[in-house]
Amino acid sequence: MPIVAKLDELGRPAWIALMILGFWFWWPLGLATLAFIIGSGRMSCWNYYHGMDRWQRKMERMQDKMERMRGRMSAGCDWWGHPRSSGNRAFDEYRAETLRRLEEEQREFRDFLDRLRHAKDKAEFDQFMAERRNRPPEPNRPPESPSQPQ
Repeated sequence: MPIVAKLDELGRPAWIALMILGFWFWWPLGLATLAFIIGSGRMSCWNYYHGMDRWQRKMERMQDKMERMRGRMSAGCDWWGHPRSSGNRAFDEYRAETLRRLEEEQREFRDFLDRLRHAKDKAEFDQFMAERRNRPPEPNRPPESPSQPQ
């Protein structure tokens, strides 16, 4: 796509001008251009100002809240999270203890997965750095010395 490459070289103003022209000629064309610009990340509004990590954390928090709410509803709890009584006090205590234990195991498992992901990321980064250090210098470029600024 030489047109897309040319517009990328010109930057955001070119994409905005194309979108405005698209709306001026025929509104579905402008709408399609706007969808393409946003979908491809060419405006990079979210990445530039807020960072996708922020949105990822918000989504994870919301998902955790939804899981807790779903768990309360399916476990026979009322709206405020207090378990409804079955009429048998021994069973209610057993159920509460079992649910507490399962929640603790779930928390431990999530912590384990986080540590596992961190270890995997570190191993991949260390491998990348080792390959980069052992890479022979390119024939056209003089070897870089650590004392020279880049």
